[in-house]
Amino acid sequence: MANTSIILRVELTHGEVTFGDVAAAISRAGGDVTSIDVIRVGKESSIRDITVDVQDSAEAQVVQGIKALSGIKLINVSDRTFLAHLGGKISVTPSMPIKNRDDLSRVYTPGVARVCTAIHEDPNKAYSLTIKRNTVAVVTDGTAVLGLGDIGPEAAAPVMEGKAMLFKQLAGVDAFPICLDTKDTEEIIRTVKAMSPIFGGINLEDISSPRCFEIESRLEQELDIPVFHDDQHGTAVVMMAGLLNALKVVGKPIESIRVVVNGIGAAGVSVCKMLLAAGVGRLVPVDRDGAIVHGGTYEQPMWQWLAQQPQVEAKAGTLDDVIQGADVFIGVSRAGLLKVHHVQSMAKDPIVFALANPQPEIDPEVAQPYVRVMATGRSDYPNQINNVLCFPGIFRGALDCRARRINEEMKLAAARAIASVVSDAELNELYIIPSIFNEHVVTNVRHAVIEAAISTGLARRIPPDFR
Repeated sequence: MANTSIILRVELTHGEVTFGDVAAAISRAGGDVTSIDVIRVGKESSIRDITVDVQDSAEAQVVQGIKALSGIKLINVSDRTFLAHLGGKISVTPSMPIKNRDDLSRVYTPGVARVCTAIHEDPNKAYSLTIKRNTVAVVTDGTAVLGLGDIGPEAAAPVMEGKAMLFKQLAGVDAFPICLDTKDTEEIIRTVKAMSPIFGGINLEDISSPRCFEIESRLEQELDIPVFHDDQHGTAVVMMAGLLNALKVVGKPIESIRVVVNGIGAAGVSVCKMLLAAGVGRLVPVDRDGAIVHGGTYEQPMWQWLAQQPQVEAKAGTLDDVIQGADVFIGVSRAGLLKVHHVQSMAKDPIVFALANPQPEIDPEVAQPYVRVMATGRSDYPNQINNVLCFPGIFRGALDCRARRINEEMKLAAARAIASVVSDAELNELYIIPSIFNEHVVTNVRHAVIEAAISTGLARRIPPDFR
C-alpha cells in the first residue's frame, strides 16, 4: 500500500478542542503526526499546520476524522507530493549573468555569429561551444509509465522531470523531458533524429514493447550519439550487479547456474541478453504461454533471437515445470506469479529477484524462509534493484568520452562497477547492492564505461583523467 504525506491547516478554538484531541482523531483514522507548525496564535484561536503520514487509502478518513471534531475548522489540505510538483521540478538557468550591453553582444548578436560560423565549418565544435556535450533528452510517448501503463505524454511528464532531476543531482548531466504526442514508431524515430543535433545522448523511457525494440535499434543505427532505453538496459545492468554479488554470497559460479527469467518484454529481453553476455550457461526465458525454447519459432523478433541462442534450453513447459531445479529466478512480469511451492522446488540456496512494481512476483516476507538471497524493485525491502544506480553514471561516462553508442561491453562493465561498490566485508544476504546515494556509484560506473568504450573503439575522446 502506498504512503503519502499531507499537511492539514486547521484553526483550533481555545477551550473547545485540544491538540491532543486532534492527534487522537488522526491516529484513529490511521494517520501518524510527524510535525506541527504554529502559523498564528490569537486569544480565541490558533492556526497550525499538521503534517501527517498516511496510507493513500486512509487519507479521506483522516480528513473526515478532523472535520468530525467540534471546535476545529479545517482550512486546507495539501498533499506534499503534489506540492513538490507545483510548477514542475526542473528549470533552465543561464551559466553566466547578462549584466550589460557588452555581455549581451557576446552571448547573443552580434558576437554569437562568429561562434555559429565556427560550428558550421566544423560541426564537432558543437560539443565544446554548445550544451550538446552535457545534455541528454529523456524521450517518452507515455505508453508504459511505471505501473500505470498507457497514460499519455502529459501524464508521463512528472516521471521524466524526476529523471532529469536525478541525472543532474547524481551525475551533473543536464537532462530535459521530451514527451511526444504520437505512438507511431516511424514518427518517433523521425522526431528524435530531427532534434538530436543539440543533445549528446538519448534516454528512451516508458515506451511500450515491442515498439521500443525497433525504436532503439533504428536510432542506434541512424544516430552517432548514445541511445539507451532505460526500462530495458537499466534494469538489466542493476540486476546483473546484484546477481554477481548474490552469487558470491551463495558460492556459485555464474557459468554453472540455471536461470529462469519470467516476463520477456522490454526489460526481460535485455535481462536475458545481459545474462548471456555475463556467461550464464543455462537460460530459460518464460512468458505467458510458457518457456521460449531453443529451436522454436516465434513472431516476436527478440523472442526468435533468444530461441537461436545455444544457452537457451530446449525443454518446453510452464513456469511450474521449468522452475524446478533453477538456481535463480528473475521476475520482470507481474505480482503474485511466483508461489511458495515454486521457490521450494528450486535448487539449494535459491536466489529470487522479484522485480515487478509496485507489487513483486512474490511477497518477500512469504518467500524469506525458503530463499537465500531476495531482491525486489521496492525501497522498503533490502536489496532494491533500482535503475537510478545505473543511468546517471553510464551517461556521465558516455558523454565524457563522446561515445558513439552504448554497447553490451559498456553495460556489463557498469554492472561490475556497481557490484564492486559493495566490499567483501559488507557483502551479505541483505546487502548485495549499494544505495543510490552512495557517492562511489556514479564515479565507478563512469570510469568503467569509459574504459569499455575506449577498449571497444566507441570513444571519440579520451578524457584528461584517462591520459
